[in-house]
Amino acid sequence: MSKPNIGFIGLGLMGSAMVERMQHLGYPITVLANRSRGYVEAAIARGAVEASSAKAVAEASDIIMLCVDTSQSVESRMLGDDGIIAGLTSGSVVIDFGTSLPESTRMLGEAVEKVGCQLLDAPLGRTPAHAKDGLLNIMSAGDKAAYEKVLPVLQDLGENVFHLGELGSGHTIKLLNNFFGMTVACAMSEVFAVADKAGIDKKQIHDVMAAGPLHSSMMDFVAAFAVEGDPEKLAFSIRNAAKDVGYYSQMVNGMGSDSMISVGAKNALQSATDTGYGDQMVSQMFSFFSDKYQN
Repeated sequence: MSKPNIGFIGLGLMGSAMVERMQHLGYPITVLANRSRGYVEAAIARGAVEASSAKAVAEASDIIMLCVDTSQSVESRMLGDDGIIAGLTSGSVVIDFGTSLPESTRMLGEAVEKVGCQLLDAPLGRTPAHAKDGLLNIMSAGDKAAYEKVLPVLQDLGENVFHLGELGSGHTIKLLNNFFGMTVACAMSEVFAVADKAGIDKKQIHDVMAAGPLHSSMMDFVAAFAVEGDPEKLAFSIRNAAKDVGYYSQMVNGMGSDSMISVGAKNALQSATDTGYGDQMVSQMFSFFSDKYQN
């Protein structure tokens, strides 16, 4: 059977790895640049077609995928005369792989339904390296028939593919996941910085903590930079982490409550972003804390 035409918007670290994976499997791809042309040019060299607008991507595609940074970015590509919705044909499926606010996702879902199509939220777990091998965790939600329709494509991208209920549930769970993960990363980064300040060998503190119930992959990702100098084991920027924890807090506020635990991580990540660390990887929060405690 022929593979569906895929439209992809947002070829950053993760998006470009996903596109490379699909091209390797023979999917016809239409792309639209996000911020950097490098990954777009690489996709074109492998046979992708570049579209001039989000509308044109939708017109050329059966499944339209977005992997962009914020809800505002998703909305800007979905809405308007040159947006995805304006170019959809009946039966098309749009998938938001980014981390967006559930409220925004549900609003866009209603707009997509009005033109006879479906929106799925399907945020991702794991790293761009996993994406190249089709080993992502995919937290999808939305119309079950639309999910079943695109499931073979999702299974080509992900090792673990979940359907989590009504539209917006995937983004809710991803924000819960990232709040927890980024809080652990910040805490571990501070542990290493304070250990340095106290004259404790960082490898020793990792060995001791990793021998007990606190051990986690996130701890090891941070240790990869703090102990070994490799920031790429956790290829996720501090700027995006600050956004996600901020979205988590905003989501909880929308439920009529305040998050107490997220305040520390949110403030640390935002402070790091504001002082020039935003494009560094989350494990490099160790450098932020180290600089802070040395002053």
